[in-house]
Amino acid sequence: MTAQNVQDAYIYDAVRTPFGKVGGALAKTRPDDLAALVVKESVNRAPGLAKAGAERIDEVVFGNANGAGEENRNVARMATLLAGLPTSIPGTTVNRLCGSSLDAALIASRQINVGEADVMLIGGAESMSRAPWVLPKTERAFPMHNLELANSTLGWRLINRNMPKEWTVSLGEATEQLREKYGINRERMDEFAANSHQLAAKAWDEGKYDNLTVQVPDVDLSRDETIRPDSTAESLGGLRTVFRKENGMVTAGNSSPMNDGASAAWLGSEKASDILGLQPLARIAGRATAANEPQYFGYAPVEAVNRAIERAGITWDDISAVELNEAFAAQSLACTDAWGVDLSIVNTWGGAISIGHPLGASGTRVLGTLARRLEESGDRWGVAALCIGVGQGIAVVLENVNARA
Repeated sequence: MTAQNVQDAYIYDAVRTPFGKVGGALAKTRPDDLAALVVKESVNRAPGLAKAGAERIDEVVFGNANGAGEENRNVARMATLLAGLPTSIPGTTVNRLCGSSLDAALIASRQINVGEADVMLIGGAESMSRAPWVLPKTERAFPMHNLELANSTLGWRLINRNMPKEWTVSLGEATEQLREKYGINRERMDEFAANSHQLAAKAWDEGKYDNLTVQVPDVDLSRDETIRPDSTAESLGGLRTVFRKENGMVTAGNSSPMNDGASAAWLGSEKASDILGLQPLARIAGRATAANEPQYFGYAPVEAVNRAIERAGITWDDISAVELNEAFAAQSLACTDAWGVDLSIVNTWGGAISIGHPLGASGTRVLGTLARRLEESGDRWGVAALCIGVGQGIAVVLENVNARA
């Protein structure tokens, strides 16, 4: 395919559930039901499909970091069927851990670019409350020793004995090592975390999430459950460290919580506008992944974003909005320091420390939020990025189609 034949890929709409805390309001809702909800809502928000027919959806691509439980391995297909869409619509699920649903956007946008699709529904879902315990199979039949269950909610499990020990430390310990390497102190971490809560609460109060969220039926959850608007750097500074007994700085307060939720977005070519009955919000102008040492996973977005910006044909001076998933405050600050970016353009509607981080759903959340931020501000260029466990980063550059020179 020649460069002249490449189709642009656009984001047309995005929606998500409010994110619930582990064991909280969404704990009784299955992840495939959460995914089905955002699929149905996306279809309902695309008036053109009532006329064109849902059969015009070329494929559904969802992200999910677990897959071992009620997701039934392929939550994209499960959600499509549960939502009542035609059985002829294929669905696939990608697992790039925390970056899964942004990876879904990369996959779908490539299909659009090469002309294989015009309308793609992407998204992600995760129920960290309902992630199962798993029992490994034994190497021989009928063993007489006790077996230990592994919690599949988060982090390493069933580790290969050949994996170097320095790679398999906990996410929290890895972040302690990262903040030591890049000189991030406790005061900055707590200030960053408190700001996340305050910005998220303000954004909800101002209605910025009204068009980005759908309520889960029969659940009393009107906004993200882990936002604490009264958080201050001083109050967070009183929390104890949880990963190191001595010389630790990473706390529950300056880390993202564990959550439940789902998200979805329409991606499409120019033709998708007529099919969906929607106008495009932004063009996917650049995309990239990167990797480094597993224990420094939090720093991998630095190179991913730099590559995505270069591929978009712009520079950091052009970027007006950044949506960076806040896995940890220390990790976020290490990245923003490396970029030299002004924090006033980063996560201005709050980030994962306050909003939450249901792993498979977070990528589409940051992408959808970025698109709506650019729409509201009128700025032209923005970037969405996530760090990924085991040392990866992922990023997408968006161009606001209504702000082109």
